[in-house]
Amino acid sequence: MRDLKPGDFITHIDHGVGRYGGLEKVDVNGKSQEMIRLMYADNDLLYVNINSLNRISKYSGKEGTAPKMNKLGTDAWDKLKKTTKKKVKDIARDLIMLYAKRKAQHGNAFSPDSYLQNELEASFIYEDTPDQEKATADVKKDMESPHPMDRLICGDVGFGKTEVAIRAAFKAVADSKQVAVLVPTTILALQHYRTFSERLKGLPCTIDYINRFKTTKQIKDTLARLAEGKIDIIIGTHRLVSKDVKFKDLGLMIIDEEQKFGVSVKEKLKVMRANVDSLTLTATPIPRTLHFSLMGARDLSIISTPPPNRQPVQTELHVFNETLIGEAVSYELDRGGQVFFIHNRVADLPQLGNLIRKLVPGARVGVAHGQLEGDELEDVMLKFINHDFDVLIATTIIEAGLDIPNANTIIINHAHMFGLSDLHQMRGRVGRSNKKAFCYLLSPPLSTLTSEAYKRLSAIEEFSELGSGFNVAMRDLDIRGSGNLLGGEQSGFIAEIGFEMYHKILDEAIQELKEDEFAEVFADEKERKYVSFTQIDTDLEVLIPDEYVTNITERYNLYTELSKLENEQQLAAFEKELEDRFGPIPREVFELFNTLRLQWFGKTIGFEKIAYKKHTLKGYFVNNPKSSYFESDQFGRVLSFVQSHPEISNLKEVKGQLRLALNNVNTIGYALNLLKEML
Repeated sequence: MRDLKPGDFITHIDHGVGRYGGLEKVDVNGKSQEMIRLMYADNDLLYVNINSLNRISKYSGKEGTAPKMNKLGTDAWDKLKKTTKKKVKDIARDLIMLYAKRKAQHGNAFSPDSYLQNELEASFIYEDTPDQEKATADVKKDMESPHPMDRLICGDVGFGKTEVAIRAAFKAVADSKQVAVLVPTTILALQHYRTFSERLKGLPCTIDYINRFKTTKQIKDTLARLAEGKIDIIIGTHRLVSKDVKFKDLGLMIIDEEQKFGVSVKEKLKVMRANVDSLTLTATPIPRTLHFSLMGARDLSIISTPPPNRQPVQTELHVFNETLIGEAVSYELDRGGQVFFIHNRVADLPQLGNLIRKLVPGARVGVAHGQLEGDELEDVMLKFINHDFDVLIATTIIEAGLDIPNANTIIINHAHMFGLSDLHQMRGRVGRSNKKAFCYLLSPPLSTLTSEAYKRLSAIEEFSELGSGFNVAMRDLDIRGSGNLLGGEQSGFIAEIGFEMYHKILDEAIQELKEDEFAEVFADEKERKYVSFTQIDTDLEVLIPDEYVTNITERYNLYTELSKLENEQQLAAFEKELEDRFGPIPREVFELFNTLRLQWFGKTIGFEKIAYKKHTLKGYFVNNPKSSYFESDQFGRVLSFVQSHPEISNLKEVKGQLRLALNNVNTIGYALNLLKEML
C-alpha cells in the first residue's frame, strides 16, 4: 500500500475495484477531516475515512491487464464477492479438515534433547543467528508435542536452513526413529549427503542416499537396509516416494524446496506425512505454500537475519559481451575464487568452454549438465568443490542448494529465459562466505525483451539485499498473477478482485467456517474474534494537519502505519517517533489516536461499527443474529453495563441489527471510559 500513486487501481472490500485519487480534506459537521478519495466507474466518488484504511488494498492481478472497475450502488461487487467466498470456502474447508485431522491425530512425541544433541549443536562452526535459534526451538517444541509437526522454514538462500534440518534429523535419530530427506535434484542429494555426514561425524547415526546415479544393485541394497532399520537417515530425490521404499519406523520427513516437486509427488507426500512429523525448507516460497502458512494451516518460521559478515550480491544487468565476461572471470581468479557460468542449452556448453579458455588463458574449465553419466557429473562436481576447476559451465542443475563458499561470481546467460525464483536461487549460489560476490545477468538488448521478462530482470536487480527471497516471491506473484491456492484447477477470480483482497476474503471465509461448521474443532480457541473490523464514523477533527507534516505521501504513509497498530504499546512507540521526527504533536492527531482506541475497544466488545457524533455514541453489534457472540461472556458484560446505566443507554434493533446508543457523551475521553467499562 505504501507505493500507491494517484490513478493506481485499488480494491475496497465493500465496494470493489476503483482508482486511488489521493487525500482530500472533507467537512463533517463543521470540522475538517482528511479522507481518501476513490474513483469508481461513471465518475462515482467514494470518500473513505482514515480509520478504514485497511479495507482498501492495492489491486495486484496479472500485470499489464487493467481490471474492470465497479460501479457504486449496484450489487455486482457483492455478487462477485459472494461467489468468490463460496469458492474460497470450499478451499478453506479442505484446509481446515486437514488441520483438524492433524490436531486430532497422535503422532510421536519425541523426548527432550539428549547430551549428544547438545554436543552436535555446540560443534556448529558458526554462531547461530537469532532467527536460527528461534527456528530450532520451534522445531523441537513441535517434535516434542504429541501432534504431528507440519512446519515450513522460510529462509533466504544460505541463511542456515540446512543446519536446523540436521539438528531436527539427529533429534529423531536419537529417539530411534528414521528420517527421510527429500530433495529436488540428484546433485543436491549428494551435496546433502556430504553435509549431513560431515556434521554428524562421530555420532551414532548411519546416513545413506539414493539417486539415479547409483546402480540398481546399490539401490536395492540400500532399500533393504532401510527396511531393516539399519539406516537412520536416507536422503534422496522423489525416488523416495516410490512404492518399493519401505521404512522400519519413519519419524520425520524433511522436504527441501517443496515447490520443485510435481503435483503427484506432493499428493504422495500428503499421504506419507499424515502422522509423521514434517519439516519443509524453502528460500522463495511459492504463493500457495506461503499462504498455507500465513493462514495457520501450517506453522511458519522465518529466518531473515543473514549470518554475520555476509554481504549482498552485487547484481548487474548487461548485454552479452566478451570483454565483460573476460574481466569478470579474471577478477575472480585473481582473488583465488571460482566462477559459475550458467547457460541452459547443453549443446552450446563446450563452445562456451572454449570461449572462456580463449578469454582467460590458463583458466581450468569444467562442464556440468544433467545428461552426463552419474559418475561423470559427480566427478565434475567434486573437482569443482575441491578447486580443481576455476570455472564451472553448467545448466540450471546447480540451482538448488549447492554450497561452494569459494565460488563468488556467477554469470547467467540468457537471463531473460528464467523465472524469478530460479534467478534468485542461482544467485544464491554465490556470496556464501564473507567475500563480496557478483552476479551478472546477460540478456539480449533490453528493447527486444517482452515486458514480463524485463520486469523479472529489473526485479532481481532491485531485490539484491540479503533476505529478499520473500519479496521475490511476492513480486513474482505480481508479474505472473496467481493460480488457485490448493489444487490443479486455475481460476480467474483472483484476477477480478486482486490478490490481497482475495486473502482478505479468504480470512473472512475461514473465520465464518470456524464459527459455523467447525465450531467444535476450534471450541478451545481462547480468543474468539467475532468482529474482524470496526468501522468508525465521527465528527471530530481527525487528521494530521498540513502544517505539521507537509509532504502528502509522508502523511499517507503515517496513516497507513497508524491503521496497522494494534495496542497501546505500539501507539506509544508511534507517538514517540512522531514527536522525534516532526515536533510536538497537535491536538488533531491526539483526536486521531482516540478514534483508533475507539476502534480497538469496539472490536473487542463486538461492534461492527461505532458512530460518535453530536455527543451520542452508537455501537452496532455483530450483524449475524445467529452468531455465538450473543451467548458469549462479552455480550453478557454489555448487558450488565446497560442495566447499571439505564439513564444513558438505549438498546434496540434497527433494520435487523442490534444497536446500543449512549446519550450525553460530551467528550471522547468519557466515551472511551464507558467502552472500557463494558470490557
